[in-house]
Amino acid sequence: MTIKVYQKQVDDWIKEHGVRYFDEKTNMILLVEEVGELARLMARVYGEQSFKQTEKTQNAKMKIADELGDILFVLTCLSNQMGIDLTEVIQHNFTKKTSRDKDRHHKNPKLNQ
Repeated sequence: MTIKVYQKQVDDWIKEHGVRYFDEKTNMILLVEEVGELARLMARVYGEQSFKQTEKTQNAKMKIADELGDILFVLTCLSNQMGIDLTEVIQHNFTKKTSRDKDRHHKNPKLNQ
């Protein structure tokens, strides 16, 4: 599936099941909430924090994948309601990063140990 197709599917889903998009402020807050849920899992799975005894640790990577999906969905909602083509954004971002950082990381002694 392409990004453009995904954006269209999200838009169709919102119109069919969501009634309408939440306003941009609400979607931004939801995005931060989803990122927080991912951060919490990452701290427990890959970081030094442990799960509470009442939390199930099984399928932690599946939970992480689910949170990534939620983040992508809300991010796509924001893009759609602001008329932003994510394919163009991605292409522009790679051009910017390549121009700015093409040698930067190779010269970073912290990465070349």
